[in-house]
Amino acid sequence: MLRVWKLRKRNSGIVVELNREAIERGARAARLSTLTLLGLKAMANESIAASTFTEHSSFTQKNLSESAVEDELMWLFRVGLVRREVDGQGITERFRLTPLGIRVVQELETGQLQPLGLADQLSNWFTRLLPS
Repeated sequence: MLRVWKLRKRNSGIVVELNREAIERGARAARLSTLTLLGLKAMANESIAASTFTEHSSFTQKNLSESAVEDELMWLFRVGLVRREVDGQGITERFRLTPLGIRVVQELETGQLQPLGLADQLSNWFTRLLPS
């Protein structure tokens, strides 16, 4: 039986149900990402432009080009951790955490996750190679 987490958005009455498998998959993708926990947490509070990650070295584990940051964010988008912001003219270059992303950040902050092994890394790598 899958364990389901309910996430209630403050003052909105919206309840989002997240199953444990989705949280674990998201946590694995976030932990294997070149984005840091600080970078992920920044997107919980406000939408962040992809270019911001190239300007703030504390948001990434290594210096990345804007193209590499965009690739990383689009992977997290495919996994369901982030969403792209939309304005009156369409999709922007800004990203924000989804409810799943917020839950994953909470999991990462506890520091009680099992270490990732080679199988996790390979699984993540192969999944990233598959077309969306």
